[in-house]
Amino acid sequence: MRMRKSRLILTVVASTVLALAAFATAQKPVAAASPSVEVKIDNFSFTPATITVKAGTQITWTNADDIPHTVVAEDQSFKSKALDTDEKFTFTASKLGTYSYFCSIHPKMTGKVVVE
Repeated sequence: MRMRKSRLILTVVASTVLALAAFATAQKPVAAASPSVEVKIDNFSFTPATITVKAGTQITWTNADDIPHTVVAEDQSFKSKALDTDEKFTFTASKLGTYSYFCSIHPKMTGKVVVE
């Protein structure tokens, strides 16, 4: 009889520990992936030309043209190398503000990032 009582107590304790562990695991917040935005470089233009994003957003420019282009912020806060066809440049917008940018090879190509 004493052995049955000990087993019962052990079973209850083990079940309680497992239930608490499952509850604690279920309550942990899941980290959200950083938001991201794509800008296409094509036909000597940035599309979309102006984007508005939240701080922490990852912005990726992809060169779809047959010739190299760059992505350079006027304030030099970000600057890509010359991007060949299908190459990408990624920048994470962390500071609030408006960032005008251009292609240093073709300065008439311009764009704008607004970080809210």
